[in-house]
Amino acid sequence: MRTAYKCRAYPTPEQAAVFRRTFGCVRLVWNRALAERHAAYHQRGERTSYRQTDAALTAWKKTTELAFLSEVSSVPLQQSLRHQHTAFANFFAGRARYPRYKSRNGRQSAHYTRSAFRMRNGALHVAKTTGPLAFVWSFDDSDIATLAPTMVVISREPDGRWYVTFAVDTDNPEPREPTGYEIGVDLGVTDFAVTSDGQRIANPRHLERKARNLARYQRRMARCQRGSANRAKAKAKVARAHRKVRNARADFLHRTSTHLVRAADTIVIEDLAVTNMVRNRSLAKAISDCGWAEFRRQLEYKAARAGRTLVVIGRWYPSSKTCSACGHLLAALSLSTRHWTCPTCRTRHDRDVNAAKNILAAGRAVARHTPGDACGADVRRQGSSLPQSAVKQEPRAVRRPA
Repeated sequence: MRTAYKCRAYPTPEQAAVFRRTFGCVRLVWNRALAERHAAYHQRGERTSYRQTDAALTAWKKTTELAFLSEVSSVPLQQSLRHQHTAFANFFAGRARYPRYKSRNGRQSAHYTRSAFRMRNGALHVAKTTGPLAFVWSFDDSDIATLAPTMVVISREPDGRWYVTFAVDTDNPEPREPTGYEIGVDLGVTDFAVTSDGQRIANPRHLERKARNLARYQRRMARCQRGSANRAKAKAKVARAHRKVRNARADFLHRTSTHLVRAADTIVIEDLAVTNMVRNRSLAKAISDCGWAEFRRQLEYKAARAGRTLVVIGRWYPSSKTCSACGHLLAALSLSTRHWTCPTCRTRHDRDVNAAKNILAAGRAVARHTPGDACGADVRRQGSSLPQSAVKQEPRAVRRPA
């Protein structure tokens, strides 16, 4: 298992200059290789392999125009080509969108493999730099002196902070003790999560709380002249405001996902189509602020480490419209309806709690066979009205009292 440790770094002015030059060369190699790959495919119908881009990089270094590429370590440049090759593989497999050009305004990073750095007694020496790189180690459960990283990533955020990330191959941890508890989780906007046992986790709305200050900083930056020192200062202040929101959201997601993994042996969630949901202009900002995709990613790797089972049911499973007591399926249920009464068994339902119970029932049906992604169909319930397959089932008309 690969584990990453991210620490604050404090490079000297000389080291910072080398890293900035490396960032620029990495960005240039990525953009130039992407442009040539794009032209080769659209003009000649040819696909470019990694070996071809690596040979092109060697040829660029021999030209007068790009001879400065030899002044930095070659490892980050080759790593950028490998990352681009992986990005295109993910694009053609339908897992990601088309790779984009890199900008100097965003986060900058350079990846160093073992041949480009040296780690001795907790001191990090990076290629083309003089002296060890100063950083703060804040992980008490690991000894920095015995750390043997396979890769080191030097990065700089838009707010000016420097970071160093150590990628380490470790043994799989021991699974946690079973709790004998299963839980279904329904994600939302009003409440970030509602569990099948009735627990509600409030949505902290980090971006909404900082929106006023963020808008003020952005207005100040817009009034500054482009290229001026005042604009650079204002831009850094906007980046710091975004960093605070990002860190607060990440802290909340880590705490919530860790709590769920420690509490239950089986966790069941829905496969949400976030890309389609953010097309709603009224809810796009609130949905993006929730961080559902990051929450699912954290649940996946934390459950794998702890030996837990994470089940993801299909996005088309009607969890909100199905009665968790008898299985009756409503013909329609508006988003504004937060409580409803089942016309068959007369059970009063809270929309979110009922959805979480149905999600758990769907997860139980498939967790016994294939852990992981599931369709959530053919769920067995107690009662006279049992649901059919989630694919074949047709909604029945709701009988309203006269």
